Formats: sequence, structure tokens, C-alpha cells
Amino acid sequence: MEMNQAISALNALGQATRLAAYRLLVEAGPDGRMAGEIAQALSVPNATLSFHLKELLQAGLIHSESVGRNVCYRANYDAMNALLSYLTHNCCAGTPAADCDVATSNNCC
Repeated sequence: MEMNQAISALNALGQATRLAAYRLLVEAGPDGRMAGEIAQALSVPNATLSFHLKELLQAGLIHSESVGRNVCYRANYDAMNALLSYLTHNCCAGTPAADCDVATSNNCC
């Protein structure tokens, strides 16, 4: 992932409704969730949700698929993993991220 892609993803996630929607989609797994389900779970109007999902789509964090007259949204796990990898690349003074437990500082710094 390049810096501009990371900035786009972080900007998209830097808003409460979008972050909540994204977390819901990550939790939903590969089946994703229908737009109406997301709106209901977050208690936001459909038009508002549509705006926020568009931002997540443009950042590449989610995918959408038409299912009849509805739209199903799914998290883009490759993009999520790429963002996490970008953020943790060479963390802990150069220790490879796979060997570093940032939460407890084990094997770090």
C-alpha cells in the first residue's frame, strides 16, 4: 500500500458512522450485509448511510454487489490487511511486525 492509499483509507475511517459501518462489515464476514440492515443497525437514514458507504467504496475498503433491488456490502479484507501492514511496517525499531506484540511491547524496542 502506498501512502496516498493509506491516507484515503484513514480519512474514510476517520468519521464515526463510517467507522461503525466498516466494523459491522468486518464482523459480518464474507457474506457482508445488506444496506438496509446496516442502516437499521446504525440507526441512520438510508441516504446518510449511502453517502458514507460511497466514501468507504472510494477508499477501497469495501465492495458492493447488487442483489436484485438491494445492495450487499462486504469488507475488503485485502485492503484492511494492507492498511494494517502499512501502519506496522518496521514497527518497534525495525522488528518485523510478525515478531512484535505492540499491545504488550513484547519483543519491541
